[in-house]
Amino acid sequence: MRILLDYRPALRQRTGVGQYVHEMASAVQPQLSSHESLTLFSSSWADRLDPAAVPGAQIRDVRLPVRWLNLAWHRLEWPPVERLAGRADIAHSSHPLLMPSRRAAQVVTIYDLDFLDHPERTRAEIRRDYPSLAAAHARRADLVVVISQHTAAAVAARFGIGGERVVICRPGAPDWAPRAQPAVAGPILFVGTIEARKNLPALVAAYEEVVSRRPDVPPLVLAGGHVEGSAAILESVARRERLRGRVSHPGYVTDAERQELYRTASMLVLPSLEEGFGLPALEAMQMGVPVVASRRGALPEVVGEAGTLIDPEDTADLARAIDSLLDDAGLRIAHVAAGIERAREFSWRASAGRLLEAYREVLARRRSMPA
Repeated sequence: MRILLDYRPALRQRTGVGQYVHEMASAVQPQLSSHESLTLFSSSWADRLDPAAVPGAQIRDVRLPVRWLNLAWHRLEWPPVERLAGRADIAHSSHPLLMPSRRAAQVVTIYDLDFLDHPERTRAEIRRDYPSLAAAHARRADLVVVISQHTAAAVAARFGIGGERVVICRPGAPDWAPRAQPAVAGPILFVGTIEARKNLPALVAAYEEVVSRRPDVPPLVLAGGHVEGSAAILESVARRERLRGRVSHPGYVTDAERQELYRTASMLVLPSLEEGFGLPALEAMQMGVPVVASRRGALPEVVGEAGTLIDPEDTADLARAIDSLLDDAGLRIAHVAAGIERAREFSWRASAGRLLEAYREVLARRRSMPA
């Protein structure tokens, strides 16, 4: 079995999707049999794929602008990926639209369906292609990979796809050692791309409400990379006079920098309006950081009873949750212990094993079909 995986989301700064693609590839490679192989596919005009990105995996690094290739693939369904990367039995796209292929079983990954309900919250290329094409591509795919039960239910409801054609492969917890002691007075932390669905205006409004009652509140750190629309969100924060000098934005943070932020944080707050999973919540729990999260999307599925769940559109509810963790040592200790225990339920190796099993089943089904 020759697996061809679209590695492009992990080529540069790894946000949630890039991290998922890299970690899943890294967990699949060691579990391959002697008759199986993994090839990482990348296309870029400027950026080259590191040959050692996933030890043991082969690479196919094509010098083509990714936007041009996506336009050709999405709108013309040409060229077949075999012309760029060689023969494959599995062609796995790391987003909801297929990589065109002559003979390979085709696989797509769907993280969430927010692009259908709120295309205005997405980037230009996604707005152009995903709402009009995703349903048809998912129905044509031999296999649809999703990252949570929440997304699986959405795919079933919106696209009518379920059963053996859908496999849930959840992200795993990082192999970080939990910190020794909670940081009582450390920064209040947000981690994620600065975009509309992360609901940062509500977080900033709630934080300002807390500041109005307790001038000694820890600073707020908004850690994450920029996309279209990020500047407007950050400018709205900068206009709040009461918060001047209290809110910082370090931009995109590497794995090492993210670990250090978790190590010093008093809590992580994720008030997202929609999440297909919510990887920062899992990372924080693994590190022993109390979590406040939205009860929307997949976040309740990830956090369970190990954190505080809030209504993301109720800033007073969010402010109360922040206050409670700052005031209540018992609540902090309970969140830390429950979070560390909860994080043990999420394993990259186990998810990669499920994905490999699904690949093998897809090929077995195709071979059993009449010629």
